[in-house]
Amino acid sequence: MPSNTRTRRMVGTAVFIAVVIVLQVIATFVKFGPFSITLALAPIVVGSALYGKSTGTVLGLTVGIVVLIMCITGADPGGFMLWNANPALTAVLCLLKGGAAGFISGLAYSVISKKNMYAGVVTAAILCPIVNTGIFFIAMALFYKDTLSSWAGGTDIIYYLLFTVIGINFIIEFCVNVVLSPAIFRIIKASRRA
Repeated sequence: MPSNTRTRRMVGTAVFIAVVIVLQVIATFVKFGPFSITLALAPIVVGSALYGKSTGTVLGLTVGIVVLIMCITGADPGGFMLWNANPALTAVLCLLKGGAAGFISGLAYSVISKKNMYAGVVTAAILCPIVNTGIFFIAMALFYKDTLSSWAGGTDIIYYLLFTVIGINFIIEFCVNVVLSPAIFRIIKASRRA
């Protein structure tokens, strides 16, 4: 990789890291239910499409680190409860769901864009919130049953998890990424020409 390309990639990744941090800190204060939404998924998709799945993973891990800090400090009350219930698992969960969302988005884009760049962008944009929320859902259902039971107050925990904890947040994250897909596509296409 030429020095100019390497420098451009490092600077671009640093800019995306800054954007992701700012968006995720702002998102801490946007709640629909007990957890904050993730506003930083679209920049993860753009970064992973421009610079590859390793950059997508770094951006996803950055989101995970910000979320973890918010959980530890209590800025995210739902996350703070999870942190108190199981700190080690909460740390792994925050990092895993973000990192995996970035990696899978980058992988999907790299495979699908070889045949159709727009399809690659849309697929990456769709998979990012699905992976992020899917890992959260699985972890909550498997490892935080007691916490969920107390929150659900007698309601079925899977129903409560789907429709109260995850529901609205996932729909917003998913819709934002789908709606932004054409803009993401234009950004990536313009960047490829530059």
